[in-house]
Amino acid sequence: MSALALMSRTARRIEDVTPAHRDRAVDGLRALALLAVPTGHWLLGGFTRSPDGALHNASPLGAFPGFAPVSWVLQMLGIFFLVGGYASVLSYRRRKGSTRAWLGGRLARLGRPVLGVTAVWAALLPLLHFGLGVPVDTLRTASTLVVQPLWFVGVYTVVTALTPYCVRAARRLGVWAAAPLLGSVAVVDLLRYGPYADAVPSWLSLLNVLPGWLFAYQLGVSWGEGRVTRRHAWALLAGGAALFAALLLLFGYPASMVGVPGEARTNSHPPSLLVLALAAAQSGAAILLRDRIGALLRRPALWAPVVVVNLSAMTVLCWHQTAMLAAAVPAAYAGEVPGLVGAPDSAGWILARLAWMPVFAGLLVLIGRYARRFESPWTGAGPARRALAGVLAAGFGVFALGL
Repeated sequence: MSALALMSRTARRIEDVTPAHRDRAVDGLRALALLAVPTGHWLLGGFTRSPDGALHNASPLGAFPGFAPVSWVLQMLGIFFLVGGYASVLSYRRRKGSTRAWLGGRLARLGRPVLGVTAVWAALLPLLHFGLGVPVDTLRTASTLVVQPLWFVGVYTVVTALTPYCVRAARRLGVWAAAPLLGSVAVVDLLRYGPYADAVPSWLSLLNVLPGWLFAYQLGVSWGEGRVTRRHAWALLAGGAALFAALLLLFGYPASMVGVPGEARTNSHPPSLLVLALAAAQSGAAILLRDRIGALLRRPALWAPVVVVNLSAMTVLCWHQTAMLAAAVPAAYAGEVPGLVGAPDSAGWILARLAWMPVFAGLLVLIGRYARRFESPWTGAGPARRALAGVLAAGFGVFALGL
């Protein structure tokens, strides 16, 4: 059987087992937002090599600030939180047990893959350093990259735990339940960037973490409760776009949605008002396009990849940086490699990095064949193995965060 025939047969089998009530548009939006994470990290993350052979993080945005609009497209966490809130409220409504049991099941599905990737990396660190001679600075760079997307899981865990309260707010206030979150972030931004910024402690920005990411999640919960109409969606799209433009053009917010080395301000860590403006516009567009996306995904050839990506969501999130490192760390022994190891400051680097993207994707698929088991319940792991995994994960966290 040819590869094309096998793919067609697989797509048809997936189509046949898909329940009729499945919301394909929401799954498609989730898959799109999920794939934007590795795409963004792979495109906007580079490495320089020091004389001792160690790798250090670098970004092409430092040399090409005009590429900042690329980050507007690839920063799709607003969509991810939107569909997360939508899916959570539907699941919450269908629960058969207690709220506590429902939350426990959802949080376990988030925690297992994180525990798995950090425990594996904890075991790899001594092997890479003492066995293969990988410099400590390279291991610190690698550990930082592995941990980088995991903050999202921590925040998502917290907002998921708040689902019952989000449901109550949505039933009482509808789409307006997200407005206080937007206002909270605006107040903090005014304090940290306004005329009295010098007198404001740096830790105040951390107050934006929860409301900043809960904003789109609350919109998703309200959407799932049927409290977001097309008129609301148009208002989100137009209002978010207008606010985004005003913050960029009139209030001097950084253009990049991700951190740029050397820049004093960042939009994402913690989220600024610009992130919420983008999330509002993206959410409005997603809600308006829902029916069209759903109709498009009635085609088995398009639906099958969406199903595969969603089934491996946490594997993609947790292991995509490892896939890039699997190419870069060995390449460092050869010196500078275009698009992989070397300053990301030329058009040649960009073209070479684009050529490396399929390699990273292939490595992620290979790693995912083995790592995806961490997403399933650890039925074969006894208390001792789970405790060991916890200890290894904690040790890796201490090393990665430089504690």
